[in-house]
Amino acid sequence: MTLRKPLLSLDLVDIPLFRKGKVRNVYDLGETILFVATDRISAFDVVMQNGIPEKGRVLNMISAFWFGQTRDIVENHMVTVNIDDMVREYPVLEPYRDILDGRSMLVKKAKPVMAECVVRGYLSGSGWKDYQKTGKICGIELPQGLNESDKLPEPIFTPSTKAEVGHDINISQEQLKEEVGGKVFDFIKEKSLAIYKKACAFAEERGIIIADTKFEFGTIGKKIILMDEVLTPDSSRFWPRDEYKPGGPQKSFDKQFVRDYLDTVEWDKTPPGPELPEKIVQRTSEKYLLAYKVLTGKEL
Repeated sequence: MTLRKPLLSLDLVDIPLFRKGKVRNVYDLGETILFVATDRISAFDVVMQNGIPEKGRVLNMISAFWFGQTRDIVENHMVTVNIDDMVREYPVLEPYRDILDGRSMLVKKAKPVMAECVVRGYLSGSGWKDYQKTGKICGIELPQGLNESDKLPEPIFTPSTKAEVGHDINISQEQLKEEVGGKVFDFIKEKSLAIYKKACAFAEERGIIIADTKFEFGTIGKKIILMDEVLTPDSSRFWPRDEYKPGGPQKSFDKQFVRDYLDTVEWDKTPPGPELPEKIVQRTSEKYLLAYKVLTGKEL
């Protein structure tokens, strides 16, 4: 399979850049916002020197897929991912049609709720580390004797801070409730768990375990909506169901593959990130594309 050259940067002349994240560029179109997912990849909060072909398109279109699937649970910020609709509404985008097609999303403007709404169904990552030290995750008591990657008795809501720079920090549900207020807390917790449970059932039928994920919410007036990205390989741990073996780390469809490689090289986890070998780039791209195909039943 011949992969396109990864898109690492873009300059949309005359369109105000609202924010540049590790992966996405966000542009202000007045009434709406334009999300553009590049092929940049970050690990340990550092952007690598080279990107992953097709990654941005996968992230964008998987988010669009899940926004559609979960609309019955909570309203979201997606307006459209159809490039024709975007150009029709905003002719200024016409010169960038080929660049934007498949990797951009027009969204409603919302004020972010400053929290990462993490839901865990399996014991992995920082949750596993916390459990080993305390027997808890974010203050939630778990049964004794669990092993790495074990399925939890029930999915748990383990929020973290939404850091502008550096690592997010796990906080307790009580701390989040103090930060955002009781009504907002109850809403985002309930919706996060409901979306996760629905997505897990859907994905597992197709051979993917969603070990954990994170959601972000925002407000438009008094209404709370789902926003940012949702259930992508960047915001979730996807494991192949047929290769699942609790008791250690799992094979994955997500960027854990890149993190695992970086743990084998001499790098102090500070910028600049190292250049990824071609075989790691190729394999990671294949994993992202496979995740999209398995979940949606479509080729990108």
